[in-house]
Amino acid sequence: MSEISKRFPGVVALDRVNLEVAAGEIVGLVGENGAGKSTLMKVLSGVHRADSGVIAIDGVPAVLHGPADAARLGIAIIHQELELVDTLDAAANVFLGRELHRGGPLRLLDRTRMEADTERQLVRIGAPIPPRTIVRRLSTAQQQFVAIARALSMNARLLVLDEPTASLGSGEAERLHALLRDLREHGTAIVYISHRLREIEALADRAAVLRDGRNAGVLPRGEITRDRLVQLMVGRALEQAPERQTAPASAPGATARLQLEGVRTGRYPAAEVSLAVHAGEVLGVAGLIGAGRSELAEAICGAAPRRGGRVLLDGAPVAIHSARDAIRAGICLVPEDRRHRGVIGAMTVRENITLPALASYSRLGLVRRAAEAQAAGEIARMLTVRAPSIEAAVATLSGGNQQKVVLGKWLARRPRVIVFDEPTQGVDVGAKAEIHRLVRRLADEGAAVVMISSDMDEIVAESDRVAVMHEGRITGILDRAACTPESIMRLAVA
Repeated sequence: MSEISKRFPGVVALDRVNLEVAAGEIVGLVGENGAGKSTLMKVLSGVHRADSGVIAIDGVPAVLHGPADAARLGIAIIHQELELVDTLDAAANVFLGRELHRGGPLRLLDRTRMEADTERQLVRIGAPIPPRTIVRRLSTAQQQFVAIARALSMNARLLVLDEPTASLGSGEAERLHALLRDLREHGTAIVYISHRLREIEALADRAAVLRDGRNAGVLPRGEITRDRLVQLMVGRALEQAPERQTAPASAPGATARLQLEGVRTGRYPAAEVSLAVHAGEVLGVAGLIGAGRSELAEAICGAAPRRGGRVLLDGAPVAIHSARDAIRAGICLVPEDRRHRGVIGAMTVRENITLPALASYSRLGLVRRAAEAQAAGEIARMLTVRAPSIEAAVATLSGGNQQKVVLGKWLARRPRVIVFDEPTQGVDVGAKAEIHRLVRRLADEGAAVVMISSDMDEIVAESDRVAVMHEGRITGILDRAACTPESIMRLAVA
């Protein structure tokens, strides 16, 4: 890709960007949210047309009128926001747009061959999902594997992965990395986009860095370190965050802000969860993919029905039958799937931030636009949301900036309990530090914080205590002093 430029209204997304990748090479592509990584890959996949510049495959200029052209050239891309049809099964998604047929002129769908190939690809990557499973019934991690299987089934010459491990646990991520190394050995060219800089260090042959839509530098294998990557990404060394202090211990016998008594979820109806979180505390929740962490979050916050048990707030039982009930009680959820469950993409930054507290900006049923805009603007500035203005549609923002909008909309409500499900998934190192500061600020202001994360470093660094889950149950709760990756993993596989 040579001298690629792309402009959107009010934004220069790419300014003469260059990127090359050879057969049998893994190139790590990194940059802060909004640096242009996803836009560059959408140009490569034919989703966007570049305003200028040249794409060449094997030295031959290529004209991409759409994704079908890219696919014919052997380019397969797994986007950060998974593009699956959730009402179809896994096999139908793997072969969507290139279905296999039988019966000659009758062109009947050859479901047998499609299901067999889908099963083969899923087994290859260590995800034995039945091919007939409807995608909306799969977890986010399982949907990620279906997207990977689709790319592999195309026998791509160039494979692009945008944050592929964001919703995977460490075991699943290691299997994916082993697969990528195998593909590299067989000549596949791979572009690997990730904010997990340790993955770039471990996997990439070269690292290309973007900053503000421009090339910031390229590091060869021997020079790839987290510090060098960060310096190129932000233009300076990232400031060391102050050492985390453990939250003050609650007074003996103090009433917990949030208490769960025998809570059971739809996924694990026989498993009961009981735990307590005090005001001013960050309780990390760890576990492997499928342990039931997200289901517990949804049960606490009314996003999914409980099968049993009680939720108590400051010692008093609360009736939570819906998300509306939870929000009214002061319990808020930052969901794992921000695009479908955290924001309304067609609405503006202003509208998304103020939506949960719209009554605060209304008088006699009419919204006071000036007050609403002022509040939204202050929150957007505090969270450094990168957008042309607060009137920009959230769907036009990068994934990390969408996550900031999700966080921002709860700030005005001053929640009593806030549950974060993968709060820094797909977020760059600078934004991650900002979100961690926000988490601690909410706790310091008296909220009880529950933080679910697959990022072991995040769990260890940011939690006052850690509850570890396995198959819907709490297998142990670790104090900060006893919280290490090894102690967490022992409980996670119990």
